[in-house]
Parts: sequence; C-alpha cells; structure tokens
Amino acid sequence: MTDDVVDGELVEGDLLPAIPEDRAPAVPLAEEDPDAWLPPEAEADVRAGIPKDTSRAYEGDMKQFAAWCEQVGRRVLPAAPQTVTAYLSYLKRTPRERTGRPYGPATMDRIIASIRSSHRAAGYKPPDTMGARKVVSGYRRELSEAQDPAATPKKASAADRTVLREALSHLDRTTLVGKRDAALMLLGHAIASRGSELAPLNWPGSFTDLPDGGFTVRVYRKKRKKWQNVEVLPDPDQDLCTVTAVRDLVEALAHEGHTTGPLFVRIDQWGYMGAEMNRGGKPIGDPDGRISINGASDVVSRSIHRTGMPGKWTSHSLRRGLVKSARAAGADIVDIGRHGGWDDRSKALIGYIDEEDSTGDRNPLSRIAKKAATADKEST
Repeated sequence: MTDDVVDGELVEGDLLPAIPEDRAPAVPLAEEDPDAWLPPEAEADVRAGIPKDTSRAYEGDMKQFAAWCEQVGRRVLPAAPQTVTAYLSYLKRTPRERTGRPYGPATMDRIIASIRSSHRAAGYKPPDTMGARKVVSGYRRELSEAQDPAATPKKASAADRTVLREALSHLDRTTLVGKRDAALMLLGHAIASRGSELAPLNWPGSFTDLPDGGFTVRVYRKKRKKWQNVEVLPDPDQDLCTVTAVRDLVEALAHEGHTTGPLFVRIDQWGYMGAEMNRGGKPIGDPDGRISINGASDVVSRSIHRTGMPGKWTSHSLRRGLVKSARAAGADIVDIGRHGGWDDRSKALIGYIDEEDSTGDRNPLSRIAKKAATADKEST
C-alpha cells in the first residue's frame, strides 16, 4: 500500500514510494544526449500534472536534503548513491524537532522518491537507491519487531454511520455552519469522498436531480484521474439523510444570496460566509469563498473530536467510513468499490475490507462457533 499527501497529511493509498531501479529506465545525462531538455512550456505542463500537495512535499524534502548535504560536505545534484544511503541512515537516527521522533518508513520512502524525481527534473540520471531502500527496509523490520506503531502507515479512522450519528448530535443544525458541516460529512460518507474531491463541488453544477428525490453527484476521482457520477438516494433516517442535509444547506446559502458556485464555503467564527483570509498581509484562499481541502478535513476532525471518541479523524475518515457502513449492511465488495471510485483491483480497498471482515460477525472464528452452537442444539 502506498501513501499520499491528502488534506495536509500523509494517508494510505495514493503516493508512489521510491521507484525500484529495475522498473525505472534511467534518463541520459544532458551532456550525453542533445535531446535531453524541455522548452519552458513543456516544463510548465509537467509541473501542472503533479498534484500541488505532492509537489510541495517533494520540494520540502529536497530542501532538507540539500541542507544536510551542505552540512556534511556532499554534492546534492547529481547525488552519489552513497550520499542518499547515508542521508536515509541519518534520518533513521535523528529525532525531528517537531515530534521528537525520527521519520517513519513511509515518509522515508517518499523522500527517496523526491530525490529521484528531482534528479530527473534537473536532467540527471537518478542515483541508485538500492542501499537507501535497504536502510528503510531494515528500519521497518526493526520497528515491527519492537511493535512500534511507526512501522505501519497512520490510517484515518473510519467514520461510519454510528460515528456520524454521534458527531451530528453535537452540531447546531439550525445555523449555517452547522448545516454546512452536516452536509459535508454526510455527503463525503455517501460518495466515499476525499476532502480534495468534496471541496471543488458546486451547486447546482455538480448535482443532477433524480426522479426519486435523490441526486447524482459528478465528482472527479483524483487518484484515478477520471470523472464519476455517483447516485445519492434519500435515507429513511432523517438525521443521516444526505439528500436532506445538502438541500437544507442549499436553502440556507440561498437565504444569504449565494445561489450558485461553491457548495461548501468558508464561514468565520461569527457566522459570516466566504470570510476573507490573509497570510503575511496578503489574501489567500479561493476568492469565491470556497472551503479549502484542509478546511474540509478540519470540519470532520473538529466535529468528531467533540464527541470524545478516540481516533485519527480526517476527511479521509468519511471514505473509509462508507466501506465500513456498506460492509455492515452486507454490500458486495465490487459494488462498494465501484460506488466509491476504486479500481476493481485496488489494494487500498482490499485492505479496508480485510480489516472490517476480521471483526465481529465476519470473524471466521465467530462463524465457526455459531455453526457449532447450532449443531449442538440440533443434536440435542
């Protein structure tokens, strides 16, 4: 399973780790190949194809790598294989100032990918990173044997219907912000969405009414780079009805004069919609008042933490929560995957299913025990 930077954090499922050399043909050095260059417009097109969060993570990784190289007197570009290996060994042993702990193996995989990617972008042949990857592999094994949680990726907790019901009970759904937060969480769960897929939704542009009172949501699945139309149906439980929550929000937005554009907008502590944000004296954020990806994740985190329930709560919790809710209802894995925009061979989805199927009534030992108990009753 791989990782990605989603909603301002690393989550499982989306970012490629370091690329093994046997699967990554080397790019010739510029001085060895007269065609090894790109015009400015092509470079811009390449940069546009890299997710902003991924690009920022790679840039940050390279800044730290460059600082370490300067400190120890090593060359940054092109880096020797031994330099990369030594750097990963250094990271394994050096606590980070922010956390007091060294980087985890998943982040170290990303750092290797950052170094290789930066070499390619600069026209250099990426260094052999076999030694560096062995450092990470050994580090992961050490952490696993010590039962250190850092050995496994930090996964968002699943916000299923039970969690959502409790979180929604702590919202004041008569207010604009309460209506927004309820609609965001319920819609994110209903369409198995990432925060990066929720924030861009527009009303009415992203929605099409259905005859039964529901609607279809046109959502761009960023991981698969494709559009998907997801049907959302009315729920008999009004507290958890996504259709009702979204329509309540739309009505409240219209009362404020907002009838088209972003469905999920910024709302400040005084309840003002589309409040201006500044950083360093300069305006930031969508000028239309659209909520940011991190803002969507903050809504989920803040709302569920109010309940006191332990867990790691982000907007990705809604995506995982749909899997848990659907499996509890007996939905087929293929139907869940296609509804949520997963590939039929998705390892991330299989990982979620494996975790859900190993507990409660789906635990094979539980089923064996029940069958044995039934057989005993019939024999007597």
